[in-house]
Amino acid sequence: MKRAQTLFRGGMMLYTALFFAFIYIPLALIAAYSFNSNPVNMMTWSGFTLEWYAQVLGFKTTISENALYIESTDQLLAAVINSIKIGAATTLISTVLGTAVAVALHRFNFLGQRFYQVCMFVPMLMPDIVLGIALLIFFVNAGIHLGLATIIIGQCTFLISYVFIVVSARLAGMDRTLEHASADLGANEWTTFRRVVLPQLMPGIVGGALLAFIISIDDLVITYFIAGVDVTTLPMFIFAMLRRGIKPEINAIAVMMLSFSFLVASLGLYLRSRQT
Repeated sequence: MKRAQTLFRGGMMLYTALFFAFIYIPLALIAAYSFNSNPVNMMTWSGFTLEWYAQVLGFKTTISENALYIESTDQLLAAVINSIKIGAATTLISTVLGTAVAVALHRFNFLGQRFYQVCMFVPMLMPDIVLGIALLIFFVNAGIHLGLATIIIGQCTFLISYVFIVVSARLAGMDRTLEHASADLGANEWTTFRRVVLPQLMPGIVGGALLAFIISIDDLVITYFIAGVDVTTLPMFIFAMLRRGIKPEINAIAVMMLSFSFLVASLGLYLRSRQT
């Protein structure tokens, strides 16, 4: 029996090590090769340099004179600004609507409630390419010009579901004793929600908002279909660069995006620890 338990633990430890290696080794390689000074072949190490990061940020470098790959830093900056605008707008809208839907479905009983809950999961389960094509057909038939507005609307269709699930999980673990006590002390429903329910929901709301923001910043497939020709986001810019081959500039941008995602996730964990 002990031998079987030992083998099981060893197997689980090996599986865990392989799992994390499968996930993080490619990320480590991207980070390492983003410092490679070889301007032609990324896989051939020629020395350490920070010039790819400097080039991405718009500084003049000696390497860029020999192998200029990013045609315009202004285009990269515009793509970053578009991604931040879209991420901020979709995060705000999806957080408000997702939280409202979660509270409504958790607190009230009405006809078709179960069906509505299932519908909230459908955008998450639907393949991105199917949702992107469906949104494209809808916008074209409705005569809506493709641009920032269509990207925001399209991303909100599935980001609301993510916020809904996170906030619903928080609602399921809440104790309603404080709400009853607030009502017994004479507080109305709005005061109870603002002073009692909302502070308890805040960790879930913050977590859902940060998750929605990260997904919005990283989304490519759906955004590619509904962006039109006038708007380019950062993932679309990187995808266009990849058509010419994988260069160190792409690795540098990927590392910067990864660092930003870790920063947002760390901020979410910090705020959640302060609120709990």
